[in-house]
Amino acid sequence: MNDDKRGGLASLTLAPYIQKATVLIGHRRKVGGNQFRHAMATLAILIDYGEMHPVLLKAAVIHDLIEDVVDLRIDDLRAIDDDGPAVVELVLEVTRRNQSRDEYLQHILDNGSRSAKVLKVADRISNLTDLNKDIFSADYIARRLDETNRYILPIARQVNAHMAVEVADLIERRRRLL
Repeated sequence: MNDDKRGGLASLTLAPYIQKATVLIGHRRKVGGNQFRHAMATLAILIDYGEMHPVLLKAAVIHDLIEDVVDLRIDDLRAIDDDGPAVVELVLEVTRRNQSRDEYLQHILDNGSRSAKVLKVADRISNLTDLNKDIFSADYIARRLDETNRYILPIARQVNAHMAVEVADLIERRRRLL
């Protein structure tokens, strides 16, 4: 990480977003752990790949809140800081609404902003690392890998070649498990 990115990270205020995301601690994941740790993993993946835009990093921390928290007040998120409105817009962009998975992912592939695409790829990298045969059926894993190959890999190729390499590698390694 270069000095500019390191400096930007040092001055980034994430604590209010992390505080909001702690509500996800009670939301268990099938793979173990909880949605809060998944949010932190997504954040770490973005940092690892040098995707350091403040709005993107803040959105990573709360990217599942709207889908997972029933009584969430979106205006509270918008009011966190000056970035709040843009963070909420990005989270809404990657939030699946009354759409099939295919429609949702195709929309991001075709129409998503760069930030939405990068966030979706980081989210999927985190999910793929948790995709294990001892928890999920071979059929479920195969469907997720096909979906990742059809939508997420092309998205990754559009936005970050290094992330695309990891996505392709994860697809290949998980297919070998089957």
